[in-house]
Amino acid sequence: MRLLVATRSGHKLREIREILGDVRGLRLLDLNDAGIRESPEEEAVEAFETFEDNALAKATYFHEASGLPTVADDSGLEVDALEGRPGVRSKRFAPGGEDLSAQERDCLNNEHLLTLMKDVKLPDRTARFVCVAALVEQPGTHHLFRGTVEGLILGRPRGWDGFGYDPLFFHQRLGRTFAELSQTEKSRLSHRGEAFRAVRAHLRSAEAEGEAR
Repeated sequence: MRLLVATRSGHKLREIREILGDVRGLRLLDLNDAGIRESPEEEAVEAFETFEDNALAKATYFHEASGLPTVADDSGLEVDALEGRPGVRSKRFAPGGEDLSAQERDCLNNEHLLTLMKDVKLPDRTARFVCVAALVEQPGTHHLFRGTVEGLILGRPRGWDGFGYDPLFFHQRLGRTFAELSQTEKSRLSHRGEAFRAVRAHLRSAEAEGEAR
């Protein structure tokens, strides 16, 4: 089975490949493999107010463009002190980041978040990462898988790995930010890891059912 992983993020793609890469008989393709060039209309696909709707819209869009079974995710950070923001706007949270590189935009978003939370004490800086993965295997049918992980937003970045808000997101049990974790540790603990392990279980179950017929 070929499965299109519908993301332009190299960071996400590596995380997803690590989780799904051991599914027997599964060949993972990225958008370049499928010959789908980046276009401005992609930016308008994730126009909804929930992770579920955005993930499904993205998976459906690229399934129709490629004709392949497709998995896509929408993920973000929900901060309790900010009434759940940035949420589905996590990627474009800070104003003025439209023409920046992904790394520059991450830095701007983190600076904006820290500014908004400068008067919030640590015990009240609770937050969670959320990921919803949508799998569209054929037109008109889909599956949704949700993962979450709880943490705190630190007052300054820590760590050099990861991306997005990882340097600020502190995992209390481990005593480290997501940017201080190895890729294997992060995949085991993260919101994306939880969601895509559920995708993996679904694919393995479907494979077992097919072999039993």
